[in-house]
Amino acid sequence: MTGMVSNKDRNCRILKYEKLEPTRVFDTYWEFAVKRQEVFFNRMQNKPFPWTEDQIIQKYKFTNAYRASDRVSQYLIKNVIYDEGEYTPEDQCFRILFFKLFNKIETWEYMIKTLGEISYSTYDYEVYDRLLTRKIDNNEKIYSAAYIMPSGKSCFGLEKKHQNNLKLLEYMMKSGLPLKIARAKSLKELYEILLSYPTLGSFLAFQFAIDINYSELCDFSEMSFVVAGPGAKNGIHKCFGDLKGYEYEDIIRLVAERQDEEFEKRGLKFKTLFGRRLQLIDCQNLFCETDKYARVRYPDVCGLNDRKRIKQQYVDRNLKKIDYFYPPKWGINEK
Repeated sequence: MTGMVSNKDRNCRILKYEKLEPTRVFDTYWEFAVKRQEVFFNRMQNKPFPWTEDQIIQKYKFTNAYRASDRVSQYLIKNVIYDEGEYTPEDQCFRILFFKLFNKIETWEYMIKTLGEISYSTYDYEVYDRLLTRKIDNNEKIYSAAYIMPSGKSCFGLEKKHQNNLKLLEYMMKSGLPLKIARAKSLKELYEILLSYPTLGSFLAFQFAIDINYSELCDFSEMSFVVAGPGAKNGIHKCFGDLKGYEYEDIIRLVAERQDEEFEKRGLKFKTLFGRRLQLIDCQNLFCETDKYARVRYPDVCGLNDRKRIKQQYVDRNLKKIDYFYPPKWGINEK
């Protein structure tokens, strides 16, 4: 699935793709992408709420069409990866993984405020454990609700989840992960390296690989490899029902490759991210968000589960304005 695709192979894919029988939710996939990107640009231009006429998107919380545009990803890119400090590759790797283990801006800022800096060269388990325990004792959450980080107790045997996660991070660093990243020859290989560590399943390993790939530690195309998460799998089933023997990742790739044709044939005008087309990770995320959106718009359409509600409503419309910044290697910041 990586590398160049011959015209013959591409035509074969298109013919097979046309054998798929999309449901009405597949049209919504593309409509949602356009509307959610419209919200992104309207907010960027400081237009007043509502930023869309779609009442479902007005009411419920959805991620951006582009993963890198989400608030937490933006914080990671600007404040963790491309911070003004001078850090070694080991420090950079440690900083990215520490942030992602908790995936919560408030936790990072609390640690920075107390420690002054976060780096592998100054890391001390006892200090980090004490600070995080203090926050927990104050009934403050240290983990994001975006995804569930495994406790790791069965692997490292400590009482508190964050303690086991810190020990996982120590183990990853001591195993020479930064050097392994430097030697990786593809996004898939980077994913497989991360997947080899305890408690990191396929979903987290791929998400962490994408986050590391934002940095200068490696430079792989986001069109080279993808792993479908649970939400995306559910959304794919809602869009197609019978997958006709395709793997989930095949569907994501086909959709990403045909995005221009799909928008055009529906008369939709999708505004890209300053010329950057939707990548595999973005199309994967859009299937996940379409799954959520369809719970409200098409409650009769079932995926792999029978969930009918969206947990998070969009109530805080006064969040601090983001000065968007993307990995410089993408070449879009000047646009």
